[in-house]
Amino acid sequence: MIVIAVVIGSFTGIPGLAGAAELPLPPVSGYGSQMPETRAIQDDDAINPGFLWVDYGAELWETADGRAGKSCADCHGSAEKTMRGVGAAYPKFDPSVGRPTNLEQRINRCRKENQQGEEWPWEKQELLAMTAFVRYQSRGMPVSVQIDGPAEPFFKKGEAHFYRREGQMDMSCADCHKKSVGKYLRSDLLTQAQLNGWPVYSLGYARVVSTHELFRHCNEKIRAGILDYGADEYVDLELYMSWRGNGLPLETPGVR
Repeated sequence: MIVIAVVIGSFTGIPGLAGAAELPLPPVSGYGSQMPETRAIQDDDAINPGFLWVDYGAELWETADGRAGKSCADCHGSAEKTMRGVGAAYPKFDPSVGRPTNLEQRINRCRKENQQGEEWPWEKQELLAMTAFVRYQSRGMPVSVQIDGPAEPFFKKGEAHFYRREGQMDMSCADCHKKSVGKYLRSDLLTQAQLNGWPVYSLGYARVVSTHELFRHCNEKIRAGILDYGADEYVDLELYMSWRGNGLPLETPGVR
């Protein structure tokens, strides 16, 4: 058996984060753990690179596509009005498929059924842009994911995933993002991994990335199996993690 030790140093520079593993804290956005320079980029819409994707999403919203020759605006009108609050509620249970659906899946379903077009591939610019654009319409609104009723069993699966140890490192999401919040893992400050800023512009990737890219990145780091984008397990985890941030204001497009 190979035992790998991970040294996590203490951190006290952010009010409300130190000792988070022991104290029942309210949800805290990862925005607060960023360097002042990074927060300044997110705060200024004129220099936040994520708005390149939001603007592209606005262009796609008005563009007719598919065999139906329809645009999103043809069905939904002004996104500023009809999409207000939508992004804050996803993932949500979809009766037509019998399980929760996240925003990327809902967008692709509209493309397939209403525009009669091809689904956009995950992590391609079009899907990232439209997801960022729709989420942006709810910026400042509180995250409000529902986990009761038919969504409850999927929420419980996502919760179990969050606490399940896996991979060669034998680690769970909770090991970093609950038990060790406010501490350092090497040079990385461990946050609650809230999703209220996603999709975010990643300074490391130099592009906007989705929540499922985040999950895959974490799986890779602990040497666990990497699932496909849109996998049921990832959607359930996204539901649970989004619920953990209920009440936080939506920040999309965040910068991390």
